[in-house]
Amino acid sequence: MDPDEFLADSTVTVSPERYAVVRTDREYPTAFATVRDQNETTVVVPEDNYDAADGEDAERGWRILTFEVVLPFELFGFLARVATALADAEVSVFALSAFSTDHVLVKDDDVDRAVRALAELGCDVKR
Repeated sequence: MDPDEFLADSTVTVSPERYAVVRTDREYPTAFATVRDQNETTVVVPEDNYDAADGEDAERGWRILTFEVVLPFELFGFLARVATALADAEVSVFALSAFSTDHVLVKDDDVDRAVRALAELGCDVKR
């Protein structure tokens, strides 16, 4: 399977709200995503739901770009293709995968460059 076939004419939705990526020990019921590994718990939460007074490590100002396409498990190289195009556009990413699709977080200041790079891959980007 060719990742370019899945990118061509796929829709990418850019979240209107900004998110914070937070290293935490507590639960965030409004989290977009929670990742737990042996060393830490990371949550992605709407910035409005994050309180810096909690003293947690956080990176603010992220926007979520969601690929509105079902990606089969047999597909390889999709995220690599996306990450390479964004790296070539000097856009840093924080990537998350769900069961059937991928999400890429980019800093708010980098959204325009990310949109252009994804459009060059053939994606229809919705803001």
